[in-house]
Amino acid sequence: MRLYSPSFQDQATIPVKHVMPGAGGDNVSIPYAWEDVPAQAESLALALIDPHPVANNWIHWLVINIPAQTASLPEGASGQNMPQGSQELQNSFGKPGYGGPQPPAGTGGHPYVATLYALNAASIDLPKNASLDQFYKAIEGNVLDQAEYTGMFEQ
Repeated sequence: MRLYSPSFQDQATIPVKHVMPGAGGDNVSIPYAWEDVPAQAESLALALIDPHPVANNWIHWLVINIPAQTASLPEGASGQNMPQGSQELQNSFGKPGYGGPQPPAGTGGHPYVATLYALNAASIDLPKNASLDQFYKAIEGNVLDQAEYTGMFEQ
């Protein structure tokens, strides 16, 4: 399975339009695309996390119940153009959907790790304000394959 973004290369800087206004951007959700999803996948889930020690696994985007036949999320999809049936959970900013990078100034480059999970479950049931631990527990044992793609940003 392969995950990528037409907006930037893996390990490269995330374009400013995708970051929070507090970091100079417009908070437009990052476009992602993927291929080679296992044929037996029943749904997909996407997590965009900042694992930097200062961020402590800050949730920037959690999406569950993406239909398995979906091949991408277009730029700006969060909150307005998501696949039918998918569910955006609350990010660490306390809002549903995408919340772009906004690392504290002077903390260096932060990695924003997007992970796409192919699941053998048609749906997973989580509250809108699920924690990252709850997300991981919900998909545990259901992951057929996963792929990562990392963007960087610093202030």
